[in-house]
Amino acid sequence: MHIAFDPASPIDDEATFEEFVKLDIRAGTILSASPLKKARKPAYVLEIDFGSGIGVLKSSAQITQKYSAEGLISRQVLAVVNFPPRQIGNVISDVLVLGCADENGEITLVVPDQALPNGARLS
Repeated sequence: MHIAFDPASPIDDEATFEEFVKLDIRAGTILSASPLKKARKPAYVLEIDFGSGIGVLKSSAQITQKYSAEGLISRQVLAVVNFPPRQIGNVISDVLVLGCADENGEITLVVPDQALPNGARLS
């Protein structure tokens, strides 16, 4: 799932710091990526290792235009790990991988610029 925003749009309604800290955003390493066969839009099923405290969780990600399945393996990503699971096609998506849409609506992943321990929390 992704929500595309117009880069020229104004800032959304204010959020409080308390609302922000409710989001548990963690770094994880992609262990596997495979096509999501029953998705309405092309997507991958990602298995992501978030370390011993959280474990391996799945995500559905509509990132097929910019990324190959093979090229995703071993990449670190950031994801919201405390949203409720969602049924996407025939897969339960446990986490929301973060990305930004370009002018064509294609998603670029939000990634750390240096290696982090799996499970490191955004602060």
